[in-house]
Amino acid sequence: MQQAATRRVVILGATGAVGGQALAELVRSPAIAGVTSLGRRVVADAPAAAKLTQHAVDLEDAGSYRQLLAGHHAAICTLGVGQPTKVSREELWKIDVDYVLAFASACREQGVSSFALLGAVGADAGSRSYYLKMKGELEARVIALGFHRTSLFRPSMLLTPQNRYGTGQAILLAVWPKLDWVLAGPLRKFRGITVADLGRAMARDAERDDPGVHVYHWDEFSALARAER
Repeated sequence: MQQAATRRVVILGATGAVGGQALAELVRSPAIAGVTSLGRRVVADAPAAAKLTQHAVDLEDAGSYRQLLAGHHAAICTLGVGQPTKVSREELWKIDVDYVLAFASACREQGVSSFALLGAVGADAGSRSYYLKMKGELEARVIALGFHRTSLFRPSMLLTPQNRYGTGQAILLAVWPKLDWVLAGPLRKFRGITVADLGRAMARDAERDDPGVHVYHWDEFSALARAER
């Protein structure tokens, strides 16, 4: 007889493209007993399921959601600014670093053992790029919290079903999938990934509990998205 699922997962950022896909996959997963979604607003089109609970919280105040984290085994964070160049560096840091670290720290305090973070390919605290340096510093701080398992997802181009940001994104969505033959060898990590596959990979990762720091690039999260349970 198959053992009943007991694993519970909390996710921050499910109103975004990747987070929404991860949420849907978590709800469908037979390995997950309960899912809690936190955000500035609830996910309007979230799948109806008894295992899903949603809370609108104040991201400025971790105290508004800290107690909601107790009893969860894993956390997924996909929170981030969709168009980083459209906001100030101060606003970008607040959302992509301060809010995320507050969530991660609260998870650690409440006994969550696994933490998965959506980052970016090239994340490096020593990078000359402000964005990649920021993402690298964030990863380092999350690792320093000492979770039993830390998973760092570093995608390049996110391939969404719809164009969300205008002409520039429309061109990239049309061209990027055709570049796989060029992006070979060490460049494979720059291949585009659909948000459906990335969300599925993050959900599958939340089912795992082997310790350590796990870094995922295109090859790793593509394989994880297609892995048998």
